[in-house]
Amino acid sequence: MDHSLSAENLAVGYDQREIIHDLSVRIPAGKISVIVGANACGKSTLLKTLARLLKPSRGSVLLDGKSIQQIPTREVAMRLGLLPQAPTAPEGITVADLVGRGRYPRQGWIRQWTPADDEAIADAMMSTDVLEIADRPIDELSGGQRQRVWIAMALAQETGILLLDEPTTFLDLTHQIDVLELLVDLNKRDQRTIVLVLHDLNQACRFGDHLIAMKNGTIVAEGNPADVITEPLVQDVFGLAVKVIPDPVAGAPMVVPLGRHTNRADARPHPSTPAAKALAASAAATGICTPTQH
Repeated sequence: MDHSLSAENLAVGYDQREIIHDLSVRIPAGKISVIVGANACGKSTLLKTLARLLKPSRGSVLLDGKSIQQIPTREVAMRLGLLPQAPTAPEGITVADLVGRGRYPRQGWIRQWTPADDEAIADAMMSTDVLEIADRPIDELSGGQRQRVWIAMALAQETGILLLDEPTTFLDLTHQIDVLELLVDLNKRDQRTIVLVLHDLNQACRFGDHLIAMKNGTIVAEGNPADVITEPLVQDVFGLAVKVIPDPVAGAPMVVPLGRHTNRADARPHPSTPAAKALAASAAATGICTPTQH
């Protein structure tokens, strides 16, 4: 499971339009890294380039110290797995068959199907809670169920590095947390290096070890969530005024937007909650007032 992934001086674009400019990054091995940023800042483009789906016009991606473009496709697939943003499946394929495709990179003329493959597939389906629907066609599943099946296929690949582009898409809040906690379990159990793109900053801070904040195709900050997620950075990257307070459950940074209706008297949190106290103290320190209750 011990593999390294990095990029040096990347430039990547589409149709003569450059999206990523002179970007260098080293993904921490054995950690969960989360790429955050506003829409169209280059998050998914960076992830696809790291996965060799896109070829940079300049610079290189290094997998275990070697240019990923020079490594055979099957070998890359045995070290690095990817869950894209909008995967598609053959019509009529069942859950078990789709998850089983995660084992294809490990097959060959000599190495045929073994009990270890069956065990890896079963473990992946149990981890994502899709074992009970193993015989159902993908076409009949809800969006949330489909997403969990795709994650199971990526897990069945058993790679040391796992890249996921917005893996919580289509999932309700309960399943979003389930998926993110599953990724933490995999990281802790196998020391698997995980890189994912997330839109939710609070989830990124709670579940990520290492944050990579992007703006206009470049990295503007990276490191521990507590060091990266600051009020000036969120304002700069997302154009949003916020207060950053401690998450009352996890202790990680928690981003509280300051919108036009922030100070509605009927919407304020109970003043005795830890989050409310932290927000009130921060607001008082910066001179932000709330309307007087009558």
